[in-house]
This record gives sequence, C-alpha cells and structure tokens, in this order.
Amino acid sequence: MTTMARETAMSAVPARPAATGQDPDPVRPAGGGVASGPGAAPRAGRAGEIRRHELATFLRSRRERITPEQVQLPRGRRRRTPGLRREEVAQLSAVGVTWYTWLEQARDIQVSEQVLDALARTLLLDTSERAHLFQLAGAVDPTPAAQCAVITPALRQILTQLEPVPACIQNSRYDILAYNRTYARLMMRDLDTVPSADRNCVLLAYTNAEWRASIVLLDETTRLMAAKLRASMAGHLGEPAWKTLLKRLRAESAEFRENWDRYEVAAARGKTKKFANPYVGLVTVDHTDLWLAPDLGARMVTYAPHDEESRERLERLHAIVLEAEAGAGAGAENEDRAGARSRVEAAGAV
Repeated sequence: MTTMARETAMSAVPARPAATGQDPDPVRPAGGGVASGPGAAPRAGRAGEIRRHELATFLRSRRERITPEQVQLPRGRRRRTPGLRREEVAQLSAVGVTWYTWLEQARDIQVSEQVLDALARTLLLDTSERAHLFQLAGAVDPTPAAQCAVITPALRQILTQLEPVPACIQNSRYDILAYNRTYARLMMRDLDTVPSADRNCVLLAYTNAEWRASIVLLDETTRLMAAKLRASMAGHLGEPAWKTLLKRLRAESAEFRENWDRYEVAAARGKTKKFANPYVGLVTVDHTDLWLAPDLGARMVTYAPHDEESRERLERLHAIVLEAEAGAGAGAENEDRAGARSRVEAAGAV
C-alpha cells in the first residue's frame, strides 16, 4: 500500500472522543491545560463544527468553479454538475471518494497535510486560498510559502536597488522567498524557471544539477549546509514544514543522508564563496546575512563582489539581464502590433 493510500485510509476514521468522555476538541488555555468549567467543552465542539462546515462549503465552491477542461478531463454529454464531480476531485487528488464526500459533508474526520496539499493542487487554489484551506482544516502548510509577511514592497525595492549585487530573502529553513535579477542568474540560468516549492537553497544544492554545477567547492558546501540546517532545525523540531523538507531531502539525495547522519552542527555566518556562473564565468563573492527579525528567522542574503574582476563580471551579468528583458519587451510589443495590424486587415476585408 502506498504512503498516500495508507494516509487516506487512516484519515477516513472519524476522531474518537477521549476515554474519559470529555469533548475530543477541548479548549486549551494559554498555560497548556484543558479549560474547565461549565460550557467549555460544548464551546469547543461548536467551534469545530462551524469550522468543518466552513471547510465543506469552501471545498464545494472551489470544486464547482473548475471546468473539466482545466484539469484535462473530458466533459461528457450528461454532465449536470457545475464544475467537477466529487469523484473526479477524489481521483485527481488520489484519495477515496467516500472520504472526500465525508469532508464535503462536514464529517468529523482527520485530514493530513499531504492530502490537503493534493486537494489544493487539484482545485487550483492560489496562495490565499491555499492558506485558507489549511487554516480551516486546522493544519500547518508544510510547503515553502510563496508570500511572506516580512517581505514588504520596500524590501523588494531594496533588492532591486542592490543590483548588480545578487541578493535574496530567505527564512530559517533556507526557503528563497524573494530575490533580485542577478541572484536569479548567479547559480543557474534562471531561478524563475524553478517551481516555488523547490526554491530552497539546501534542496537545490543537493538535487538540482545546474545549481550544483555552479558551486566551486561542492562537497564542502553541501556538508556545511546540512550542518547549518541541523542547527537551525533545533528550534523547529516537530513542525510539519521542517519535517517535510527533511523527509524530501533524505528521500532524494544519498549524499544528504550521509552528511545528515554525521550529526554535525554549524552556525550561520558570512564567508567568501566562488560560483561558476553560466553567463560570465568565475565569480567570487562575500556572503553576508542581514537579519530582518529578532528571532534569527528571515534574513536578507547579499553577495558583494570580493574583487574587482568579480565586480566587473556581476555588472556584465546585470547588463545581460537588462538586455534580455529589453529584447523580450520589444518582442511582445511587436507581437501586439502585428496582432492589431491583422485585426485591422481582417476588419477591412469584411
């Protein structure tokens, strides 16, 4: 039985009340104990019921707005249901039809982060909708966030103004949350082509061939990154997003498993790095972390040129980026003009 199948089978079992007869979802005060007093358990039960009904309504509304064509399914002749059918959502998400039906019926069942992730992908949820889904389900989204509250428009402007110096914003898990144009092309031809869920420095260093090819001292770097990740993870043990990242790294990289099992620990610190850039050749930079929060979580990472030759090469890389953007803009403008000309000619022929 696959992991998804096992998880689905388990998630189909309704939650059982405690043996003491107490409400299965008691209200917990700030101190960590169970709230006592008349009405505490009923209040918690009502809150859970309201949340389950909101989740059911949200799932139905998103299911009904998606056409079969959007998910590469045939429409058929006898379709009366607006959007997708329940069994189609279940099939696309690799979950049981009965289990998904119970979810839309607001049954009191357990649902894992893995299944919620599958539902979010099937229902084509955007960032806000995905966050809403996990919140209604009372779960923590394990994937790297595409948006982060700490990334303000002002910080994005700073990233741009730092060019040609490559810079990005990372969290303590080494997810890349935002970056400027020269950073996007420092370790590979274009970071924009990498799915946002895969934009993690540790994951890229161990599993992405192009990213790995750019690191001059690869073995030393990957071993250090595993040690830094372990040190950073100490404050997040048990959190779903960290567990998901660790599980994926161990599954996809034997090299990571070996380095992780060394149990080495290293603190985050600045150092000089060398990259074999695909556009301009060898670039030597000084890595500096600028912390954006007092808990050493989010930080701005900058790569200032270490020497004059590297400065010139970063400036050349920036110029290449600007030239490519200008060319793409001109191409789009020409396409618009050609399209307008065709429409005018077609109108004249009528």
